[in-house]
Amino acid sequence: MTSNLKQSITNRFLKYVSIDTQSQPDSPTYPSTEKQKDLGRLLVQELTEMGISAAMDEYGYVTGTIPKNDPASAAVLGLIAHMDTSCDMPGRNITPRIVENYQGGDIVLNPEKNIVMRAEEFACLSHCIGEDLIVTDGTTLLGGDDKAGIAQIMELARILTTHPEIPHGELKIAFTPDEEIGKGTQYFNVPAFGAHFAYTVDGGGIGEIEWENFNAAAAKITINGVNIHPGSANNKMKNALLIAMELHSMLPVFENPACTEGYEGFYHLNNFSGEVECAKMHYLVREHDSALFEAKKERLRKIVAYLNEKYGEGTVEMDLTDSYRNMKEQLQPHFHLIENACKAMEELGVTPAIYPIRGGTDGARLSFMGLPCPNLGTGGFNGHGRYEFVSADQMAKGVELLLKLTEAYRTFTAAQ
Repeated sequence: MTSNLKQSITNRFLKYVSIDTQSQPDSPTYPSTEKQKDLGRLLVQELTEMGISAAMDEYGYVTGTIPKNDPASAAVLGLIAHMDTSCDMPGRNITPRIVENYQGGDIVLNPEKNIVMRAEEFACLSHCIGEDLIVTDGTTLLGGDDKAGIAQIMELARILTTHPEIPHGELKIAFTPDEEIGKGTQYFNVPAFGAHFAYTVDGGGIGEIEWENFNAAAAKITINGVNIHPGSANNKMKNALLIAMELHSMLPVFENPACTEGYEGFYHLNNFSGEVECAKMHYLVREHDSALFEAKKERLRKIVAYLNEKYGEGTVEMDLTDSYRNMKEQLQPHFHLIENACKAMEELGVTPAIYPIRGGTDGARLSFMGLPCPNLGTGGFNGHGRYEFVSADQMAKGVELLLKLTEAYRTFTAAQ
């Protein structure tokens, strides 16, 4: 890895994170926030300046094509990253800082507010010794999820267009909005995109390959109560807050994110608000195994039915909808995507690490839409929070990995 590559991708990444692109789950528009298109316009401009045909459509999808320079190449490879960032923390006025040649120990992010990223709490720091780490000041997220992935794909585009002597097949690029709110592929046109296979570049440390993910559903629950003056409430009041607490108590105590790992699923109470008259709850339901996933949803249905029988029909209303499915079944027939990624990593001296995703990616939906699409790490860690950081060294290594993959698929056929 050259120092020029690390410096180039660092500069590019810092430029991208300066643009606020947070998505909003309750927005009625698509994309959910217009500001995501600010980054989209910049990316189109940069791709165009590289000589790459690129455009952004009405939905905010940025797509581009790098034509093949090897006439014998048949397969078309896609690379995809998302432009939006999580709304779990502030995403504007980001103040990044580079911790050069990290040698272990705690990192003080903000001495005035006593915000410290402690090595004993974040084991991922131990995998970044000797690397340059880009951190926040602890008051915002960084945006490495997924601007690290965008930066890597854009650096690859720069390399391929400035070094025509590197043989490669046709390459399709896409940057999507609204991935963080589960809508990243809502209007994605797979046939028009034109790739046979693809990778999302949206994971953790370099070396990670993810081709299994949760089955996911969202449960929006409304509890309708009856409010009466507490002095005369006997046999009349129906406290929606207490019924909500009763509902939650009927779920398995240890099936929540704080008590699960690996392939273990959970119920996650993501939002809870209300008063005596009305309470609202929003659950995320997750499970890798499809049978266990259906059982989790059925448990919620039975709880709702029981409470309506107890307190009166219509007391508890639930909107339970599937969000995405485990892409494993779609990727098994295309296992070359995992094998080629592992081989490329080993050639770069990176140890492949295959993990089940305890979440989902655009790739999960795309795989079911006909575009087999596992996920690759970016060198980003601790996403969605104040302790998010990105390794500049790993971002640069990620560019080298993508270059290796373009080489692998140059001699691949679409039928393989």
